[in-house]
Amino acid sequence: MTHIVGCPPDQSASPDIVDLGAVKTRQQATWASGDFSVIGTTLQLVGESLCEAADLGAGASVLDVACGNGNATLAAARRFCEVKGLDYVPALLARARERAAAERLDIDFVEGDAEALPFADGSFDAAISTFGVMFAPDQARAARELVRVVRPSGVIALANWTPEGFIGKLLTTVGKHVPPPRGVASPVYWGSEARLRELFPSARSILCARKDFVFRYESSAHFVQVFRDYYGPTHRAFLALPPPGQKQLAADLQALVETFGRPSRAKGIGIPGEYLEVVIER
Repeated sequence: MTHIVGCPPDQSASPDIVDLGAVKTRQQATWASGDFSVIGTTLQLVGESLCEAADLGAGASVLDVACGNGNATLAAARRFCEVKGLDYVPALLARARERAAAERLDIDFVEGDAEALPFADGSFDAAISTFGVMFAPDQARAARELVRVVRPSGVIALANWTPEGFIGKLLTTVGKHVPPPRGVASPVYWGSEARLRELFPSARSILCARKDFVFRYESSAHFVQVFRDYYGPTHRAFLALPPPGQKQLAADLQALVETFGRPSRAKGIGIPGEYLEVVIER
């Protein structure tokens, strides 16, 4: 969501020493820039997999937190769950509503903050999030909110980029060019099982599985251009840099893609992006 995405690992980061309100305002502007839905739709497979991992049954009440353009939201609704999708970027909610309408899915989309969910305690059987809640600047508060709105014996299911994976490295690369604010914990901490146990100390169980989502693009240059045009963090990073800095960032990102990428059988490249699929029993 904003420059915090490149924050180097620093488990001592504390929300008390930074203006998290200002950080969140910048995040909203970042994710409203470009058009994340162009990239978000390519991640649909992750939402489907997460709903299966959570074993969401028909009729379950489900909240998708930081739902973006609605991947996991739609996946849950396709399983006849009663679904609400929440995000703090109106433009992304508009894209999600368009997708739901096209599939004739009855979903309630709500504008709101992952750190202050506008729902009563125990309102849902499950809360889910794909690459969303992990970007909340106050990680502990966001985790507490997930726990609060899920009923006892309910489930919280997450898909989080890992620090070691491709997107984790991409965010670090961006952070080297446009440094994040000091004192804000890196979102990729959510891709660490040890950190999740800190965030959810009362969980009955936390099951984690490392998976790869394969980004498929025409070439490394094509990937860089799409992320430059549409992915909020990289889009804003390029805008913040002078021309020489933009050229170097593009070169560094292309080199990263070439390190992780591999040729596809037919055309283009596949870039495995490791993420942690997490199922937390409340």
